[in-house]
Amino acid sequence: MTLLTKYRILPLVTVLAVTLFFGCESNFKEVQKSNFTEFVPSGEAETINLKYTDSGRIRVILVSPKMKEYANVDFPFTEFPKGVDVTIYDNNGKRTIVLADYATSYKQTNLIDLKGNVKITSQDGQMLETDQLYFDQKNDWFFTEKNFKFTDPKGVSNGQGIDFSKDFKVINSQKIAGEIESND
Repeated sequence: MTLLTKYRILPLVTVLAVTLFFGCESNFKEVQKSNFTEFVPSGEAETINLKYTDSGRIRVILVSPKMKEYANVDFPFTEFPKGVDVTIYDNNGKRTIVLADYATSYKQTNLIDLKGNVKITSQDGQMLETDQLYFDQKNDWFFTEKNFKFTDPKGVSNGQGIDFSKDFKVINSQKIAGEIESND
């Protein structure tokens, strides 16, 4: 092989290798796209007004402009991207109203994650406001580690971290500041 032939073949081999490399990369991206499954809801609904009853009594009324159901994923959940308005009734018919800008309900854990302008109001005039709050459906228990504002007829308090029963009869707070009347 002459020196002239050698220098003509080298650029040709280089061009061929570069073409092959980019051709494989493009093909690899196409294979990745074909294996990609889009994360889409298995069901969607608009203007939800759901009533949950137990033993002939209404226990919960959930109202939401939009609901997305993700039942076909490994950890199924229901999303309420435009917020929720939930009314919970106790055994005596007393109401607790829960409002949030966004909510996610996880089926396997029975937890509901409420986010954005979360506000809970009891029929007795107690109100809690926070940015994020969780509700344990199994134990009827609310909790957060976020900052909160709690108002009741005895006064107003602010703090970080609180958990309480859905009827506000049991309240545990971690860091609290404010003025509250004492019955002692």
